[in-house]
Formats: sequence, C-alpha cells, structure tokens
Amino acid sequence: MHKARMMIAAVAMLATSGCVRTAWNVATLPVKAVGKGADLMTTSAKERDEKYTRRMRKQEEREQKEQREREKECRKHPDRCQLDAYPRQ
Repeated sequence: MHKARMMIAAVAMLATSGCVRTAWNVATLPVKAVGKGADLMTTSAKERDEKYTRRMRKQEEREQKEQREREKECRKHPDRCQLDAYPRQ
C-alpha cells in the first residue's frame, strides 16, 4: 500500500511539473518581451565602438584603394598625373 501511494505521488508530481513550467513561461513572457524590445531599441557603448571602428576601417580601405588607383594611373600616364607632394616652381 505504501508503494502504491509513493507511485501515485511520483506520477502526480511528474504530471504537474509540465503545467507549472508552462504557467511560469506564460507569466514571464511579458517581462521577457519588454526586455527584448528595450534591448533592440538601445545601443550599448561597445556596439557603438564596434560600429565606429568598422566604419573607419571601411573608409581607410576605400582611401587606400583610391590611392592605388591614382598611382596606377600616374604610372600609365605620367603627363596627366599631378604631383601634389612636389609642386613645380
């Protein structure tokens, strides 16, 4: 008889644990949703720094590419090239 009660109690606990977990998830859902929305709307200092660094790196890459293209053009057509570093006197 004692074993039967223990089995019934164990089955009841297992059966209700799923219900408790579901109730907990439903109860915490609005809090999680508000937190996620706030996280999406705000930018952390780290994220701003990463975005700034990425933008600066891309700008430097563009400038280097343009410089290589100007140097290549100067090698092909030296008469069209203007030497800004050494102005003629």
